[in-house]
Amino acid sequence: MKFILDNWMLIAVALSAGGMLMWPVINGAGPGALTADGAVQLMNREKAVVVDVCEPGEYAAGHVVGARNIPLGQLEGQLATAVKNKGTPLILVCKSGARSSRAVAIAKKLGFEKAQSLSGGMGAWRAANLPVEKA
Repeated sequence: MKFILDNWMLIAVALSAGGMLMWPVINGAGPGALTADGAVQLMNREKAVVVDVCEPGEYAAGHVVGARNIPLGQLEGQLATAVKNKGTPLILVCKSGARSSRAVAIAKKLGFEKAQSLSGGMGAWRAANLPVEKA
């Protein structure tokens, strides 16, 4: 107990540093998530398929060029017919990255082991000044 009282400042620094290291995981950039630049590389090098899990209205307002729209509620029933090859890398996108993170779990349950979520969603895509298509 004396050690904790004598070194409270060092302990506070260690805890805050640990919190900063955990921030990307808490913020959604954990396993299964990738950056906008990483998504572009995956699309160009491995011909990844982009699936937007937003509702049709959000999709029409702006989406990744060439993305297919399958709303999250319909993903389990329609993903296997929309993407035939389960070995194809799959990039799941939504407005903020929250729905696409849930979509990764659904895709992996269906056998799409290379499914990843775009961290930050369309907001991160636009922030990176990447092309957006409107329907």
